[in-house]
Order: sequence, then C-alpha cells, then structure tokens
Amino acid sequence: MLPEFEFVMPRSLDDALQVLAVGSPDVLPIAGGTNLTVDMRSGRYEPKVVVNIEKLPELSGIRRENGQICVGGGVKIAELLKDGLIAETAPVLKAACAVFASPLIRNRATVGGNLVDGSPAADTAPSLLALDAEVELTSQEGRRRIPLDEFFIHVRKTARQPNEVVTALRWAVPKPGTGSAFYKLGLRKADAISVVSVAVVLEVEKDVCRKARIALGSVAPRPIRAKNAEQFLIGKVLSRDVFEEAAALAAQAVSPISDVRASAEYRRRMSAVLTRRMLAQAAERAGWKE
Repeated sequence: MLPEFEFVMPRSLDDALQVLAVGSPDVLPIAGGTNLTVDMRSGRYEPKVVVNIEKLPELSGIRRENGQICVGGGVKIAELLKDGLIAETAPVLKAACAVFASPLIRNRATVGGNLVDGSPAADTAPSLLALDAEVELTSQEGRRRIPLDEFFIHVRKTARQPNEVVTALRWAVPKPGTGSAFYKLGLRKADAISVVSVAVVLEVEKDVCRKARIALGSVAPRPIRAKNAEQFLIGKVLSRDVFEEAAALAAQAVSPISDVRASAEYRRRMSAVLTRRMLAQAAERAGWKE
C-alpha cells in the first residue's frame, strides 16, 4: 500500500520549485514514477507531499544549442530512443536506451529520474558519463551545473538537494573522428538489471587516440569512470594490445560486490572483457583500422 500524501500538480516549474522550497525534505517531485512509486510502496520514502513535474514544459525537449546537446530532465527514455539528434550525435546513449527495462517502462521513465535515483546500475549513467555530460539543477535560489561524474556520490545518493529539480543534461557535440560503443550484460535479454555495463567514447585522429572516456555501471557503489585507463589511451597508436592493457586498467578501477546476479570476481573479469570489446568497437566507428 502507498502511504497517504497530498498530490500537487503545478502549472509551471516556478510553482513546483516553490512547493519544494517550502516543504523539503517532506516533499518529493515525481515524473515517470517508475522508481519513486516502488520506493513509496516499500516504505523507503514516505513524503507528505508529492509534486507532479511530469508535464512541465521547462523539463522537455531535445535540442542543439551553443555547440551542445541539451536534453530536458523530464524527457522520457522512449523519446531519447526515437530522437534523430540523439541517434546522430550520441549513439552510445541510444544504445543504452534500447536495452532500458521494457517498452512500458521506457514510455514512463525519464532520464532525470533515472539519474536522480542514484542506482549504480542506472542504464543511462555510463553513456552519459562517457559523453562528459553535465547535470543542470534548479531551485528557487537559482541554477547550477555540475559534471555528472560529481553528481553520483554513493549507492542511491546524489548531489541533488531536496529543493532542486534536474532540469537538463548537457554535453558537447562530439567532434569528427569520434566513435562510441555500449554494452549491458544482464541475466536475460530484456527487462533486466545490469550485471555490468560499459560505455566508451573515443576521439581518434590517424589511429591515435586524442580523447577517451570509459564508464562502467553495476561494478561500484556508483557509476564510475575508469580514469587511469582513459589517461593511458591518450596519445597511443591504437591496437589490440593497447585495448587489452586499457581494459586491465579499467578492471582495476572497479569495486564490485557479490549479489544474486553475479559474484564480484565475475563482475571484475567482465569489466575487462567488455571494456576491451567496446574499445575496439568505438575505435572502428571512429575510423581506426586494425
């Protein structure tokens, strides 16, 4: 059973922020509700007021502006999956959306909600980390932007304050010569929580790596970047041996647990295997030839 609460439907973002400012932390925003509803049923959250931000126009839209891609925090996963601009400039994110839960959930869940939940297994997190995304947080006091890598703090804990809403995500339009790849390993092909997920974005010029981003999910208390592996790749002439060494460094960055889905050792091993494969795929898509 859900606890009793007041349900507020503001007409604008300003109205929603006013309610959050007055009542936080006993007031929670809701958009798709795919995480919050479950948590309220379990007793994890018992808000006195729930603010519906699902249809606020300020949280919608996918657009290119000032050399960046801007995605509203209220954009549904299904919208990302179908959007031509995402397919063109962020195929790594489209790949993650394609394996996000089920069609029913994709039509309800929002990208902002997926990140705010703070799950180490959040499906969109590795791809957005690999894209160097920033999170835009808005309250009555104003707006602030922080790198997504700093947004995740620990298991189901983020930098969002109770009076803030994720209004947008932003990342730079990738340069020519950029390739990307994403893979989610689960216990079944659909509607599964990831065992390990890996996203890679590489910028390559004449087979030399100019920029590298490697992000992993479900292998640490929060989604992480494998920064030592990224630094190792910069300036290297790409090869299978280089991918192998970078993958080994990525595996050193993880701190997995054993649970009902997999052992810690299996997660560590698959972190290396999948990183190596995604590096090769991303490099090939960037123009690298073995």
